[in-house]
Parts: sequence; structure tokens; C-alpha cells
Amino acid sequence: MFAVHLLAFHFTKLKEDQIKKVDRYLYHMRLSDDVLLDVMARFQAEMVKGLGKDTNPTATVKMLPTFVRSLPDGSEKGDFLAVDLGGSQFRAHQVKVSDDGKQSSQLESKFYPTPKDVIQGNRAELFDYVADCLLDFMETKNLKHKKLPLGFTFSFPCKQTKLEEGVLLAWTKHFKVRGAQDTDVVSSLRKALQKHKDIDLDVLALVNDTVGTMMTCGYDDQRCEVGLIIGTGTNACYMEEMRHIDLVEGDEGRMCINTEWGAFGDDGALDDLRTEFDRELDLGSLNPGKQLFEKMISSLYLGELVRLILLKMTKEGLLFNGKASTALLTKGKIEMKHVSAMEKYKEGLSNTKEILTELNLFPSEEDCIAVQHVCTIVSFRSANLCAAALAAILTRLRENKKLLRMRTTVGIDGGLYKTHPQYAKRLHKVVRRLVPNCDVRFLLSVSGSGKGAAMVTAVAYRLAAQRKQIDAALAPFLLSLETLREVKNKMRTELEYGLKRETQASATVKMLPTYVCGTPDGTEKGKFLALDLGGTNFRVLLVKIRSGRRRSVQMYNKIFAIPLEIMQGTGEELFDHIVQCIADFLEYMGIKGARLPLGFTFSFPCRQASIDKGTLVGWTKGFKATDCEGEDVVDMLREAIRRRNEFDLDIVAVVNDTVGTMMTCGYEDPNCEIGLIAGTGSNVCYMEDMKNIEIVEGNEGKMCINTEWGGFGDNGCIDNIRTKYDKEVDEGSLNPGKQRYEKMTSGMYLGEIVRQILIDLTKQGLLFRGQISESLRKRGIFETKFLSQIESFSRVLRETVKELAPQCDVTFMLSEDGSGKGAALITAVAKRLHNVGQK
Repeated sequence: MFAVHLLAFHFTKLKEDQIKKVDRYLYHMRLSDDVLLDVMARFQAEMVKGLGKDTNPTATVKMLPTFVRSLPDGSEKGDFLAVDLGGSQFRAHQVKVSDDGKQSSQLESKFYPTPKDVIQGNRAELFDYVADCLLDFMETKNLKHKKLPLGFTFSFPCKQTKLEEGVLLAWTKHFKVRGAQDTDVVSSLRKALQKHKDIDLDVLALVNDTVGTMMTCGYDDQRCEVGLIIGTGTNACYMEEMRHIDLVEGDEGRMCINTEWGAFGDDGALDDLRTEFDRELDLGSLNPGKQLFEKMISSLYLGELVRLILLKMTKEGLLFNGKASTALLTKGKIEMKHVSAMEKYKEGLSNTKEILTELNLFPSEEDCIAVQHVCTIVSFRSANLCAAALAAILTRLRENKKLLRMRTTVGIDGGLYKTHPQYAKRLHKVVRRLVPNCDVRFLLSVSGSGKGAAMVTAVAYRLAAQRKQIDAALAPFLLSLETLREVKNKMRTELEYGLKRETQASATVKMLPTYVCGTPDGTEKGKFLALDLGGTNFRVLLVKIRSGRRRSVQMYNKIFAIPLEIMQGTGEELFDHIVQCIADFLEYMGIKGARLPLGFTFSFPCRQASIDKGTLVGWTKGFKATDCEGEDVVDMLREAIRRRNEFDLDIVAVVNDTVGTMMTCGYEDPNCEIGLIAGTGSNVCYMEDMKNIEIVEGNEGKMCINTEWGGFGDNGCIDNIRTKYDKEVDEGSLNPGKQRYEKMTSGMYLGEIVRQILIDLTKQGLLFRGQISESLRKRGIFETKFLSQIESFSRVLRETVKELAPQCDVTFMLSEDGSGKGAALITAVAKRLHNVGQK
């Protein structure tokens, strides 16, 4: 018994000694967590560089857009073919996808060798070989008579401008085909397929193997948003926010980015971590100076790296009594399969002895222990470096989502990950240590990246079909120029009806005179108060106007909320609340005793008999205060001021917000003669010749007309362009049948139209997997601010105006200070005109 213990002690001591010897020798290959965090930071910087339009040309990590915009959602179905080129074998696949309530896929594959004369020959020979293998596969599966969509997994860096096109940037791994670089590989494949007249295939998608892996795993786990390959080569892809991808137009949604991280360090960024063995291996490779990160990680190189280390240790007398065999001196004699076998937990040492003996070496027990540990250090370094780069991607994903903690899935494929006994465990452990705020699931891609190409094709098919149906649903919103010209002509007719005495009463566009007959001329000066009521907030402003050389406008304002119970209470409660807000503002500004001239922006349709009298025609935009319609709002304000009996004001003018906007911009640009509001509500005003305004006495000069165009169409004249969604929103509004045009154009209603469309499309199974969420069922969930991020309203407005009014050279000027300043300017203009004795 004592002898057994002594033997065990001797072996343990022997093992420890050999491990320490190798650890000292390969000190620079053993990377601490601090070093890995540094690598992670370097890779994050390279990712940003690769995504930038100006920095991408010099970036080593190319961050290539793949034009894959969506992951599988389980509703994909159909038969698809896929080919997979990039590793040690070429594969052809048939994938059957069904969504019969069980979400399943069936994969049938055939493997073909990749002969050296093909993968290092010329372009035509390579793609002819791919086409021949695919033809053989179709014959085997009796598919030649079918026209099937084809996905092409091509595991080399390509620059894509669309999903079905990719220009090869460079060969990697052991491929070196002449004449293929800088050409479209999809075109090359199509050309080869066309030589076979008896098959008809449609190449719909070109994907990298990482993308294929992500899509394959994404079909089973919809949290999967990273694809990782650790095999003959290494690479990763992930879903990036479009707003960060300078190389592609558009800001909305996400797109899969193929990082091509194998080239990380090609600019010297990892030179401090590369050893003499890495440099020697690189010099003897097919592409010296390229794919340096890949050469430290992937299975194509790790066996050779181990051989170079063993050879030097032997030459220095540390192994095999200093005697190297011819096999050990021969490049490629140690492969990754040997490294994996030598690292196995139980039989590793016996495997090591057997492999070394086959190399005509005569290893001692000490040699076997040392060689096994060399393999461990080389493969662990590979896992550590891979973990650092993957941790950088996961951190970016989490930061993009603005999450403190993130749950996600990484889809993985590749022989090194799948067959090495310790690799996966080491990778998982280090990733979780480097990114403790990410809950990561690692999902092995059982079916490989070839199925992924079919899944990308299936997703493209699904999206194309959905797009077709969605486009059909949205077709009524896509108004032709001819239709818009009809609308323009109808609006012109309604404008003229509103100006004529005999037709004004029945006109839907009321064309209300504002009694604003002048615009600012720069001589206005003084202090003025302004009120601005028209939405859910109410503003009180003090406006100081200076004339002359030091012409300027200074504004001080305070915003007050209008509670819903006030908006829909009594008129007396509404105006008492307004006066309370005015009192608070006067107190706040220390001007409660001053009797200042006041302009009142009242953004609801009023019929005016003078500039300081306005009878409310009807409430809009959610207001419903009682006892106001048919009443003079200026009188109601004066009565509320008298009831409070704390201060007095000189109410000079009541104006619409469109008029205030026109006056504000007119102060900066004398050519401004139109005011447009496109916000909570929608309306426009403009300066009309007095001779055309029959409902006001006088023919000289101009007067501003508040069109109140929100009521356009209330007589049914635009029913031909109103969609079922417009009608649903109208029926659910506070004023059904009223303000129909406003309900098609203003922010208060557009979000609700969008919600109705989304509900309809979801019911048809075109969105959200047919599931209507509780949030989507709630009215008002979509607000104007969200819509403004989706569509460029101002750009479309300008372009359409230019098309419909080509004879008009129009400048659009944004009113930065709002309509409240405009009310003060109208008051100032009215005071100026009064002072010179003009009406």
C-alpha cells in the first residue's frame, strides 16, 4: 500500500514539475483577466471604427453589413436549398420548414470534398464544382424538376450591397482561388448553374457562416442575436442598430453585421500579445500578415502552433532528449484532431504517447505530461481570446439596448468548439467572468450554417410575402400626384366658397377673417403679454421688443398644464384656470401692478368681428368646455379677470396659432405671408386681398385669413381618399364627422391611425406573430413624437409642394419661438397702427 502511495506521489510531483516548466516557457501565452479586459476594449474600439463611414476603409475589423434585417419568427414555411462553402468540406442541403402549429424544420444533407486543385485553382473551376455537386444532390433527392429558392453560405469576407449580392474582399483559411477577389460570388454561382439547362434555381441570399449559424439557432431560440464560428476559421456576427451603421442608408430597425474579426490585429493592435511562434506560423501561411487574430484561435492553425512550440523546446533540450524527428520538422504533421485527442481528460496521456510515437519521437512520461500541457495552454489561449472579443460584442448589444442587465443567446458552430474536450467549458466560463451583467445562453447549431442560409432565404421569402400584403393594406395611403392634384383643386374650391358671402355659411373651410391687416416692419417696441392656448399645455409670456439697430425680441414664459377635467368642464372653470395661471406668472415676474397690452393666441376656430373679438365656432383637439361655443372668448377672459379682481389687462388682439406663427416668421422674413401649423392640430392662414373677402367691408389692402382647413371634407368631398382606418379613428373621436381633414393630417390623430393599422395587420398574422398585446389595445399608445422619428414629415411636405406648385419658389421657415411670440407681435403691430391713426 505504501508503495502505491509513493508511486502516486512521484507521478503527481512529476506532473507538477512538468506543468511548471511549460508554464514558465509559455508565460506570454497565459493571459490574465486584466489582459483579456484590455483586448475586449481594443476590440470594441475596432468595432466602432469598422462601423464608421470615414474610418471603415482603414479598419481591420470590417463590420460588413449583411442586409439580413430580421430573425426567424416561426411563421416561415416552404422547401429551400442551401449550399455551404468555406470549411474543410462542401455541403448541399434541402430544408423543409413548416408552421403547422408546431414550428418544425427537416434537414437532409450531403457532404462533398473540397479538393486542393479546386480551392487553389481558378474561379470558374471552383463555381463549376459547386454547381456540379448541387446538381448531383438534386438528382439524389429527385429535385431537378422543382424550382426552389437557394441560399448560399459563403464563409469569406464579402462586401454586400444587398442580400443576394456579395463582392469577395479576400480569401482566408486555406482557400486561394485565382480571379475571384473583387468579383460578385453570386453572379459566379449563377453563371455556373446556368450551364445546367435541366435545373432552375433562384439564388435569393448570400450569407456568411456566422449569419447562417445565428439564423439556425434563432429559429429555435428567438433570443439569439449573435452567431459565432470556432472551427477551421473563426468569426462572429450580431444584430446592430441601423442608426450606428454609417455604411448603409436608414436609421430604423436592426441589421446583422458580419464582424470579420479574424483580421483583428492586422494593423499591429495585438503585436504585444503575439509570440515568436505566432510570427513564425504567420510567415509560413498562405496569407502572411493577414487574419492574425484567426491564426491565434482557429483549428486550422492551432496544431501547427503546437508543433512549432514542441520543435523549439526539443531543440533547447527540454523535450525528447533534444532529438527531433523528421515528422516533427515537417509542417502540418500535428493537426487539431491530435491536439484535441492529447487533451482528453482520462485517455489524454495515453493518446499523447501514441501520437508522439507515430511522429517517430520516443517520449518519456515527463515528455507526455509537458506536451499535453502545451496543448492545453494553446487551446486555452484560443478560448480566452475568443471570449474577450465575444464579450465586447455582448457589451455593445447591452449598451445599444440601454440595459443594466441583458439576457441573450449566442448560436455557435465549428469543429473546434464541438470536438475539443475542454474548449466550450473554458469559453463559457471566461465570457461570464468578463461580462457578469449578461445572462448568456450558448446554443450549439446542430444543423450547421447551411441550414442557416436556407433560414435566411425562408425569412426573405416570408418578409417579401408580408411586405406584399402590408403594401396592399397601405396602398390607400399612397396617393398619386393625380389624386393630390384633385385634392388641391377641391381645396381651392372650398377656399373660394368660404370667401363668398352667399356660400360661406355652408362652406367646410370657413375662411375666417382675423382683422390682422399688417405684418411687422421692425419699428415695433415695448413690453407685451401673450397667452397661448391650443393644446394640453397653456403658456403665458412676457415679450420685450426693441427696434432700431439693436432690434431684438426677448421672451420670458411659463408653461402650465390644462387638466382633462378643465378641458372638458365648464367654460367658467376653463377661463378661471387661465386667469389663475396669468396671476401666477405676473407674480413670478414681479409685474402684477402693470397694465400691459395683451395678445391672446386661441387656437380654435373663431368668427371675428374685429381684432379683439372672437366668437368660438366649435371646439377641436379634445377640448369640450361647455357654454363657450357661440360666445366671445375675449369677453369670457375679461369676465374671469374681473371675477378674480386682482389685476387688469389691455386685451388688444385674439389670434389663431397659425396667425401667430406667420407673424413670428414675418418678423424675421418680410416675405412671409403664410402660417402653417402641423402639430397637435393642423391649420393654415395666409394674407388675402381684401377685394376677394366678400364677408368683410372694404377693398383696399390685405387681411390675414384663418382658413380653418381642418374641416375640409366634412361635406364628404374627400371621402374617396379616406381609408377604413380614418373612419375608425373618426368614429372613436370626441367629434365624429367633424374636422375630417385634421384627423388625416395632425399629430393628435396620426398615432391612433397607426395603432389601428397595426391591430389590423396583426389580426391578419402579418405582425407580432398574430398576437395583439395589451399595450397595443390601448388608445393613444402611439404619440406624434414617435411618428416624427419614423418618417421625415418636413421633407415629404417640401417635395410634394414643389410638385404641386412648380411656379412657386417657396422657402419654409421654422418658427422656433412658437405662436405665443406671434400674439405679442400682432399686439405690437396693432398698437403701432393705432398710434399712426390707421385701422
